[in-house]
Amino acid sequence: MNEKTSSAQHLLQLPARSAAITRRSVVKGVSAAATAALFLPGGSALGTGPVKATISEAIHLGFYIPIYVAKDKGLFAKHGIDMSIKSAGGIAQPVPALISGDAQFAVTGTGMSVNSTVEGGRMINVAKIVGHLSVWILGKPGVVINSINDLKGKTIATLKYPSNTITTPTYAMKSVGGFSPEEGGVKFLQLPFGAQLTAVVDGRADLATVFEWDASIGESQFGLKTLFSLGKVLGPAAFTSTFVTEDFRKQKPEVVQNYCNAIAEAQKLLHTDQSVFEEVSRIEFPKIDPAVIKIARARFFGDAAVVPRNPILTRAEWDSIMKHEISAGSLRKELPFEQMVDNSFAESATKNFGLV
Repeated sequence: MNEKTSSAQHLLQLPARSAAITRRSVVKGVSAAATAALFLPGGSALGTGPVKATISEAIHLGFYIPIYVAKDKGLFAKHGIDMSIKSAGGIAQPVPALISGDAQFAVTGTGMSVNSTVEGGRMINVAKIVGHLSVWILGKPGVVINSINDLKGKTIATLKYPSNTITTPTYAMKSVGGFSPEEGGVKFLQLPFGAQLTAVVDGRADLATVFEWDASIGESQFGLKTLFSLGKVLGPAAFTSTFVTEDFRKQKPEVVQNYCNAIAEAQKLLHTDQSVFEEVSRIEFPKIDPAVIKIARARFFGDAAVVPRNPILTRAEWDSIMKHEISAGSLRKELPFEQMVDNSFAESATKNFGLV
């Protein structure tokens, strides 16, 4: 993996086909999940020491910094959880990990909880991890993008569909600009990991839509400029959440509460101590140039902040991500906020350990 793009790969793709969890896989995992729900993770008994638990993350991604801070700064341990974090290798993969009992918490695209629930593997969202559709538009110095309409007629380097590097600008064009990419003469140049920035530099594309760390890599190593934030124009959205199985929430609410306590405290620490973001990012992403991490901090905590102030998932953020996912074709069916979100844990955690 090229170090210049070693975290370009850390994307939040929304694969419409792979995201679906088959009924067979759900049924296969039901007995294991039911058995696991009878015990605390790792078989520990409450009150006999730290509870063992596992987070299944889609991939190792800078956007997931709250869970890394909670682990590396000892906040999970403080709240009684001996936490492991395992990368699942794809946005849909944390779901079978929860259903089988291999993990207790999923951190991935919020829409995956909906697809699982539609297929019978009932999930509930308990904490917000990423609070905006965090996609940026890069171009050469001198190029000006002041609005979505300025994308008309441009060739945009992206990752391959159904990456958010395509679905998010498409959604922005339709919902904000009032035009489809075809109507606006927009062409997407779909490329493998790491090739978007080069395509702009060598002139094959006018612009690139990217995540972090790529926006900062583009600025520091390719001489490009960050021209526009799609997250800023689209507003807050529950881009990434933590969800658990319904059974686990019902059987072990104290573990869910302690998890949310640690996340709320981690998010507070990230917003109140500027050194924590860089410190933990260097630990978790040792191949990323520290200068890139330093540049990236402004986008993680800017106007369209990646890192939420607290884990509470609002109805507006839920509605926003549902509209986006439906537009992207990545949801089996839209499900309501009341069914899919339990804010009681996040609200308590915010009150006692977080920031309002």
